[in-house]
Amino acid sequence: MVDIPAELPRRREPDPARSARQQSPDARGGHPRGANPRSGYARHYAALDLGTNNCRLLIARPQGEGFAVVDAFSRIVRLGEGLASSGRLSDQAIERTIAALKVCSDKLRRRNVTLARSVATEACRRAANGHDFIARAYDETGIHLDIISAEEEARLAVLGCHALLEPGTGHALVFDIGGGSTELVLIDTTSTVPTVKDWHSAPWGVVSLTESAGGGDGSAERAASYARMRALVRESFAPFAARLPDPGERPRLLGTSGTVTTLASVHLELERYDRAKVDGLIAPAAAMRRISQDLAGMSLAERARFPCIGRERADLVVAGCAILEGILDLWPAERLGIADRGIREGILRRLMEAR
Repeated sequence: MVDIPAELPRRREPDPARSARQQSPDARGGHPRGANPRSGYARHYAALDLGTNNCRLLIARPQGEGFAVVDAFSRIVRLGEGLASSGRLSDQAIERTIAALKVCSDKLRRRNVTLARSVATEACRRAANGHDFIARAYDETGIHLDIISAEEEARLAVLGCHALLEPGTGHALVFDIGGGSTELVLIDTTSTVPTVKDWHSAPWGVVSLTESAGGGDGSAERAASYARMRALVRESFAPFAARLPDPGERPRLLGTSGTVTTLASVHLELERYDRAKVDGLIAPAAAMRRISQDLAGMSLAERARFPCIGRERADLVVAGCAILEGILDLWPAERLGIADRGIREGILRRLMEAR
């Protein structure tokens, strides 16, 4: 496990501090067997984030004090589908995920990646056969996945996106709504170097909450389902809520996840997803809450008609809305920062510190 310090450099790209522990690409970092990390001239680095719902890869090269993206991959694999009821990763979910990891493995080879790290999160943490899946993934793709703790997941997400926080002093809240869990991180920005003061991992993400509290497509059934979701989220946030300080007169809030980027796309009325318009957007919290409530009241078919939701996200987006509303209740900011960056960028920053 890579140590993530409590203090995070307040800048958009990697700082010059050296990491004390970096992982060998052959033994720990997820570099595919057979690849030659010394071939080619450009030093390429990679970060792979396998979540409960998505498999995401980012390949980049150092550029100045930051990095330039060379290649990227994202696919909805729903690895955690059915996990809430069975306690195991299903055969179908594993097959979908292995297929996506093979695409990633091919990209890593072709891009001559020098150093990589691949991580798995809540689905593999929770599943009884999570370690068996990790072993099979390595055998079939050459990618070694580290199952990281919820705390490291939270800190990596903050490390990757905190530069998008609005200027200000005092505390800010950064959150990551995943497929199987939601991470909340309290940041103190009174000094020039932001400090992680507290964090919380709730066991509800868009997949786990949908499977536990979703169901029914009639108007009354949708309302009851959304109320159940909101109640479960509120209960899971309660221990963190009891510890939170007064947010002050101007609470700052930053979210990184498919939920917030999807809702931001709906807010902007985009016909297709545009990262340049979404990443770094500051949206009115009231508008995001209104969109959440509107989507929760729609049928599955109605939600699917939104270009940036579609059929792939139509069944899960409501759970994300319930979680987001719970966060807005917890930290009543007037504006919500949107980040299309997170764990992968945090991993890349750490890997490149040793260059």
